[in-house]
Amino acid sequence: MARGRLTPERESELYGAVLDLLREVGYDALTMDAVAARTHSSKATLYRQWGSKPELVAHALRHDKPVDITEIDTGSLRGDFHELLARSDDCQMERDSALMRGLAHAVHDNPDLLQALRDLLIEPEMTGLDQVLRRAVDRGEVDPANPALTLVPHMLIGAFVARPLVEDRPVDRAFLTTYVDAVVLPALGV
Repeated sequence: MARGRLTPERESELYGAVLDLLREVGYDALTMDAVAARTHSSKATLYRQWGSKPELVAHALRHDKPVDITEIDTGSLRGDFHELLARSDDCQMERDSALMRGLAHAVHDNPDLLQALRDLLIEPEMTGLDQVLRRAVDRGEVDPANPALTLVPHMLIGAFVARPLVEDRPVDRAFLTTYVDAVVLPALGV
């Protein structure tokens, strides 16, 4: 999609409004009309810029992502995970976690949303995580035959889903740091 007509500030404002509406009403009740009204823009502009509601939502979520994992290279896998968590904000993490739980439900009925999320969020994150893990293998920290290498995304997503269900508490940096040290790294033999 050609988004060149919008200034970065205006684009950021639109993405913020989309995320606010998602938190307020959820994906199914979010409409392009509501986004247009909230942002004082036209529906035609939204469709011209993003093409569809799933694309707009996925772009908003990608824009809101605070940390690019591929930028982190501390020289050790433990250091990389800890640096990633150090750059995360507990409040943002709690908001993102709630959004992702809502979207996880919405993707069951919206295959276009699932595809947009895979293309713009999941695949780039998987690629970044693969790079971090590949560096750990190259440094000799992780055995390349370790079956847990392919399960790291599942372990991390599991932490985000399980804590609110099991403990009725939000995911935060302290929990994730303990989880990475107690579960993810030992599974990888680190």
